[in-house]
Amino acid sequence: MNKRNLTKGLSYLILFLGALIMLIPFLWMVDTALKTAPETVQTPPTWFPKHWQFNNFVLAFKAAPFITYFINSIIVTFLTTLGQLVTTILAAFAFAKLNFFGKRPLFLICIGTMMIPGEILIIPNFVTLSHLHLINTYGALILPWLASVFSVFTLRQTFMSISDELYYAAKIDGSSDWNFLWNIMVPLSKSSIIAIVILQIIGSWNSFMWPLIVTNTDNLRTLPVGLSTFTSDAGTEFQLLMAASTIIIVPIIIVYILLQKHIIEGVSKAGLKA
Repeated sequence: MNKRNLTKGLSYLILFLGALIMLIPFLWMVDTALKTAPETVQTPPTWFPKHWQFNNFVLAFKAAPFITYFINSIIVTFLTTLGQLVTTILAAFAFAKLNFFGKRPLFLICIGTMMIPGEILIIPNFVTLSHLHLINTYGALILPWLASVFSVFTLRQTFMSISDELYYAAKIDGSSDWNFLWNIMVPLSKSSIIAIVILQIIGSWNSFMWPLIVTNTDNLRTLPVGLSTFTSDAGTEFQLLMAASTIIIVPIIIVYILLQKHIIEGVSKAGLKA
């Protein structure tokens, strides 16, 4: 075996081990979802259930108003993704192609906010929404997430990779900035836009802390918050918790598998031009 084949084989082995390490928590989640309650706390733990409990998925779904949680998650995910997509495209175009006073300092300030941990903003955001009387409303779940500096930065880099000559040619032909943005820039940046949409969908669908803080009734809570149903003072029903977690995560896994190439391609384009 020559050195090239050895290096290639070692690379595949490392990738395989990395993928296996990433998959183990998901496999353990599904495995636990199919166990009886005593088996979930058994020591030493076992990989395969002695008696497969497919009924755990039915029991988990009936334990709380998951239909309501599911609808809320869809509404919040759709509206936050749509809102963030619009603000991202407009801001990225402004920072990439337009010239205005304070453009660079403003962009640097926006980038600087990425250094602030999200947890620090929870209290100010909560107080602001409380003054606006939006706590325990869809507004509290949606408004803080209608813009993302990371998404703006990613799409701006893609927009900057598109030749300025194309922009000037369009202006000479009488095209407005608005038409150029939606008819030329957006179609040419499809991969990056799809990547941003997918990442936002995943983030919004899996969000737990913020919906837990700003909602106090079941009719507004989302799926991740609904998982707390299986934890009480008496302990945690791990088999039902894992069954519900499996149900929640399956749609996101399907979306990711179908569109993963757009995530890789879109994020990689962010480094084309500084």
